[in-house]
Amino acid sequence: MLENAYIGLGSNLDNPLLQVKTAIKELNACKDMSVDAVSNIYKSKPLGTANNQQQADYINAVVRIKTWLSPFDLLDILQVLEKKHHRVREYHWGPRTLDLDILLYSDQVLASEHLTIPHPELTKRDFVLYPLNDINPDLDIPLHGKLADILPTVSKENLIFVEGHVELQDIII
Repeated sequence: MLENAYIGLGSNLDNPLLQVKTAIKELNACKDMSVDAVSNIYKSKPLGTANNQQQADYINAVVRIKTWLSPFDLLDILQVLEKKHHRVREYHWGPRTLDLDILLYSDQVLASEHLTIPHPELTKRDFVLYPLNDINPDLDIPLHGKLADILPTVSKENLIFVEGHVELQDIII
């Protein structure tokens, strides 16, 4: 069955804006999925401790895809794309060339050792919630409720608009 999934994209190394735009095109080129919506692109501060704050700001976006893949097969493809972008996992919330997270997969709820859907930090992250709102303001997030009810609980003050709704054909890489 064809499913909707929302993927969060982030980068703060090696030309982050280009990393994110390239990843959007690559997701759309994957055999068993297509990107059908792209959020605005934002800049956000790194998460975590004071040591993490020393890294560069992140470029973030969210895409909605349509896919026949299972959540686990989708995760495998996202991890291959991260490796293609030379993703290195030095430490939790460390700098990265590309981070791809499954935020939502239709209305599924899943908790395993390797994958949790909805993403466990989804409702706390401005750099995910506001891009989700760009794509689908009427979104209902399993276990959490309406996106419109969650948004006011998360400040947008550290989120900086970078670029408007990106159309796939407008992404030049």
